[in-house]
Amino acid sequence: MTNEEVYVRAYEEIKLRGLSPHTVEEYLGKLTLFLRYFDNRPIETMGENEIREFLLYQLDSGKSSGTVNIYNSALRFIFGAVLGRNLNYQLIPRRRQYRPLPSIMTKSEIVLFFSTIDNLRDKAIFETVYGAGLRISEVARLRVQDINSEQMRIFVSHGGKERYTLLSQRNLELLREYWKHYRPSHPDGYLFYSRGRKNNIMTTRAIQDAFHRHCKNANLPNTFTVHTLRHCFATHLLESGAEVCCIKELLGHTFIQTTSFYLHLSNTNQLVQSPLDTLPKKRGRKSKVKSNA
Repeated sequence: MTNEEVYVRAYEEIKLRGLSPHTVEEYLGKLTLFLRYFDNRPIETMGENEIREFLLYQLDSGKSSGTVNIYNSALRFIFGAVLGRNLNYQLIPRRRQYRPLPSIMTKSEIVLFFSTIDNLRDKAIFETVYGAGLRISEVARLRVQDINSEQMRIFVSHGGKERYTLLSQRNLELLREYWKHYRPSHPDGYLFYSRGRKNNIMTTRAIQDAFHRHCKNANLPNTFTVHTLRHCFATHLLESGAEVCCIKELLGHTFIQTTSFYLHLSNTNQLVQSPLDTLPKKRGRKSKVKSNA
């Protein structure tokens, strides 16, 4: 099988599995970089040793563990599903990832952030991200028909998976005000668009830039990102008593372990009492203090 035929077969295998367009782009892009590293040698002549060398090169180049694991997954798929090879995974292990705790905005900081936004479109975007727990790519591709005001929920499609999340009354009123002033008319129904270009939806970069601009105006730390609002959505729901399983569905997580990460961010420990403090008090002899004299 030639390298060109591998590309065609890889696309077919990804399509058969119903993987997202983003996955197609990621896997085929990683395949291109792998072949380029070895001067486009026939991929059928390569195996675990070449994959190891390539992954080590990526680490030496400063790539993060998460990025290197994506390279690893892509190449495992190409060699396994496309070429039908049984690789020795002991030789190409996935790299252990350390996930640091992200910065979280307090509710007072969120109020301050929203109060400094003087642009109706930007305010509608960021209140929707926080109010519904959306990813930046999800709010960028939010459509008018995704807003269900009757059932007070928002339809979200991401990575080939669909879910419903919350639509708050405040969010609905703001979106209606935005609709009234901007009258979005994209042929596919997309809600947010670039200034003066109604047929061009907002890019994630433009949304991120707007977020940092408003954070700066509010004198908030530059460590906050748009995704911080999604973290805050989950953390504040957890602190208000929402079940982890419910939050998992709203966020669109596949595994409950991913959602359980927010247990480390919430202040629910303040509501938990040590069992030592719950023991019934019983009178007894006072403990004597031993003297060294």
